[in-house]
Amino acid sequence: MTHDITSGTEPTGAAPPTLNRAITLPLLVFYGLGVTIGAGIYVLVGATAAQAGIYAPSSFLLAAVVMLFSAGSFSELSGRYPQSAGEAAYVEAAFGRPALTRLTGGLLILAATVSASAIAVGCAGYVATLIDLPLWSIITLIVLVTGLIAAWGIVESVRFAAVFTLIEVLGLVLVVWAGFWHQPELFSALPSVIPPLTDTSALVAVSLTSLVAFFAFVGFDGMVNVIEETENPARNMPLGIFITLFIATLLYFLVAAVAVLALPLDELGRSTAPVSLLFERLTGMSPLTITLIAIGATLNGVVIQTILASRIIYGMANTGRLPKGLARLNAQTRTPLLATCLVIGFNLLFALYFPIGILAERTSQVVLVVFVLINLALLRIKARGIQRPTGFLWPPQSCRFWGF
Repeated sequence: MTHDITSGTEPTGAAPPTLNRAITLPLLVFYGLGVTIGAGIYVLVGATAAQAGIYAPSSFLLAAVVMLFSAGSFSELSGRYPQSAGEAAYVEAAFGRPALTRLTGGLLILAATVSASAIAVGCAGYVATLIDLPLWSIITLIVLVTGLIAAWGIVESVRFAAVFTLIEVLGLVLVVWAGFWHQPELFSALPSVIPPLTDTSALVAVSLTSLVAFFAFVGFDGMVNVIEETENPARNMPLGIFITLFIATLLYFLVAAVAVLALPLDELGRSTAPVSLLFERLTGMSPLTITLIAIGATLNGVVIQTILASRIIYGMANTGRLPKGLARLNAQTRTPLLATCLVIGFNLLFALYFPIGILAERTSQVVLVVFVLINLALLRIKARGIQRPTGFLWPPQSCRFWGF
């Protein structure tokens, strides 16, 4: 029997398509870095410097330590319940309340779509400095193109994201390299960004600022939503989560350290684009370079957040928490096209008509609530002695985080 190419469906009697398990560990790490590193570090360096001064880099270290607990929880729970819409599945396994499951999934879908919309608006702003078109038309084009990439196929989408994540990371690495190259004395000054344990006021400032720095790490949790498309997930997902967290922490600390040591703190704290300021001041290169890097980084962010939201919808629909039609996969792309189209529609709606700044701020608070729920879910699952579902893979004992 021939395959119907035009309809995108399998012939009668054929097995339904499944998600393509093709994401390797390197691609997973690039995906994790792409969804974690983004506008946060470009903005928060100035905000943290304004609050903690020269000790701002330490606030990123403290935030990373706090985030380590959630990373451990996500690593273990993804092994117990390796499915899309992982956060919702973890909450349901722990509390057994469908309403709470739908609420968790809905909050995460909202967070991802609003984030994608905000990033699309930011990307359009950069593009508008190079192309003379109405902003609404640039936004529409960005949302539709990135949506098509997300629907194209998981391997193609993640490879696209990997290329732009590499550009984004290289931009930050270039800033760090320029700092140490042009001012070698920064090496010896690095210990000065760590507050003395006897300086109570500095420690309090770092602790309070870490609440701001925390949001630069939000995003790695989205990795668990592509677990059904990851090769050897029992091994690669925990490794990918911790490698992503380590690389992000190292980059954040070094960029923040170069910034507070190379620029006047008052100027850094006032800047709305601190990394761009640092890049231009250290390299003397044209702003065009950092603009192109920013465009690549923001396009990457829209693609990844679109994938993330569509996989949460797919996972919840596949378990009956949303209409089953949203879990239908296209036979050619092996992606949830209906869910992806729904996300694209909301991305465009939010980007064109809603006050993204306020929504994005509320979204950060929503993500923090979800993180609290996930950590409580793991503790409850262990306290109740719930075993992993039959047939689910789980890493060896050495990979377990809480250890009881």
